[in-house]
Amino acid sequence: MLLRLPTSVSEAQECMAEGAVPIGGATLVWATWQRDGFPEQAMSLRNVPEANTVGREVLGAAVLLHQIDDRVPEVLSRAAATVGTGAVRRTATVGGNLVGSTLRCLLPAALVLDARATVLEPDQPYETDLAEVVAKRHLLLSLHWHEPVASGYLKMSGEAGGAPPLVVATAVHADAEGRHLLRVAVRDGYEVLSESTSVDADADQVVRTLARTALGELDSTAREAVRRQVTDVLSRANG
Repeated sequence: MLLRLPTSVSEAQECMAEGAVPIGGATLVWATWQRDGFPEQAMSLRNVPEANTVGREVLGAAVLLHQIDDRVPEVLSRAAATVGTGAVRRTATVGGNLVGSTLRCLLPAALVLDARATVLEPDQPYETDLAEVVAKRHLLLSLHWHEPVASGYLKMSGEAGGAPPLVVATAVHADAEGRHLLRVAVRDGYEVLSESTSVDADADQVVRTLARTALGELDSTAREAVRRQVTDVLSRANG
């Protein structure tokens, strides 16, 4: 297998046009390739600058999970810190987690940030939403968002070999007039639910409003986790 390491977006497009398969951090595809056979060409974005940016409002797809720190919002840094083991976080990438993984541990955090994705096609990169990225398994180049007023993340403990642990991600955003909008995303098993509501009342009323959405159909443990996270993030946003 030939591993190609483009150093620009245009070079990466050439690799794609010539049939190179994106490899990410190889934490997910390696076992499959050992079983089913290796492609003739693979491609990593680790040398493409746009795929390696880390900042308050941008995160590249080739960034390793252990490199995600307080340069990004709390909800995203805490989500990355809970993925797998330290060894996994030193090799797994943002793009691999969001596109290649069935768990998509970073997805709830990205959803509450209302993140947009830049994806790479052989002819040109373009911007799209996370739903399209996940559904069509695009080659992700980067994520970008507007920095929230406050954010939070909770991952419940889970049993080894059991169902994926419950995740609750929250973020409060401000519009041009300073009005607040709350976004909540919950990973329940392999399903991810997301809802948003304006924040024009106290935390209890906001929780009751969310209870009238699909989040209200969660079990009691999940609903209580949502209540705690919403109360906490609204307190910090108003503080």
